[in-house]
Amino acid sequence: MNSKLIPYEDLKKVNAPYFGALVQRSKSVIEGGWYVLGKAVENFEKEFSTLHGGYHCLGVASGLDALILGLVAFDFPKGSKVLVPSNTYIASILSIIRADLTPVLVEPDPKTYNLTVEGLRKQYDKDCVAILPVHLYGRLNPMPEIVEFAKENNLKVIEDCAQSHFAEINGVKSGMFGDIGAFSFYPTKNLGALGDAGAIICKDSEVYNKLKALRNYGSEKKYHNKYVGWNSRLDEIQAGFLSEKLQDYQKVIDHKRNLATIYFEELKGIETLTLPAPAGADHVWHIFNILLKDRDRIKEKLAEKGILTEIHYPVAPNLQEGYRSILAGNYPISEKIHAETLSLPISTCHSEDDIRSVSNALIEILN
Repeated sequence: MNSKLIPYEDLKKVNAPYFGALVQRSKSVIEGGWYVLGKAVENFEKEFSTLHGGYHCLGVASGLDALILGLVAFDFPKGSKVLVPSNTYIASILSIIRADLTPVLVEPDPKTYNLTVEGLRKQYDKDCVAILPVHLYGRLNPMPEIVEFAKENNLKVIEDCAQSHFAEINGVKSGMFGDIGAFSFYPTKNLGALGDAGAIICKDSEVYNKLKALRNYGSEKKYHNKYVGWNSRLDEIQAGFLSEKLQDYQKVIDHKRNLATIYFEELKGIETLTLPAPAGADHVWHIFNILLKDRDRIKEKLAEKGILTEIHYPVAPNLQEGYRSILAGNYPISEKIHAETLSLPISTCHSEDDIRSVSNALIEILN
């Protein structure tokens, strides 16, 4: 066993450099005396908007709420179909169900885990109203092609950007391709709060105004409820934390890209490494994932060497107990991914030497 434990993630270490600044942000909110939808939320929304081409930004309570509200804002007929990847995290599918819509699973490209227009076309019919692309692990879907397909078929596009903050295609950032960009700031994300938090970006002013009301009980004017709404407001203290950490977002992405490059160099020739090398600035490496047929044994062997890994995610959505009747069907690509997926350490708490140690241990086990 290695003398040094390499955790999959260490959030205490990740947030340690911000400790003093986060304490000051908390103190500022507490002393300010305004605790819901105040200056901290307003400032973060402006900062996040500026980094996304001036798109409207709305802070909400979580990434799941961002997706639900993004779908509800369009008043789709109840039961309408939404195309979504068959291999996504369950929140993407849950948002569709909670919006009184019907998820239609689309098998992904087995090399990128993302949607293709060919896959969408196979599952599309006249009852479809939207596409919900999920930028899994930090790699963007082929959004220009997906948006073109959506326009041809009069579909809305709600991007699930929970894992893809600031990923780009030709300079266009995650969330700026579709009608809605929904973000999660769960603590493990590249831009992570210290609790649940989320945001929505959109270009359309009318949609933004409706979303602004929906997150606050459906109210545009206090005690006057124009819509049946939610209570889904980004917390003032979390907004302050996010503003602080937003200053380092590029440093975080650059660090993780560097670690990913080392993985590709060290693991060259291993057939189970399914993700292609990063191309330009498209991938932000929220997760570094490989597929292994003997995944569980290898995960255990790595743990014996002091290297901790994660599984994102062990059960395919259609096989989840609570969803089997809703997501009936066979999805072999998704099921293979979920049965073989293994996530290797790649965090701001890891050094280049950590990544080389992980790679060497993995090669030793595979050989």
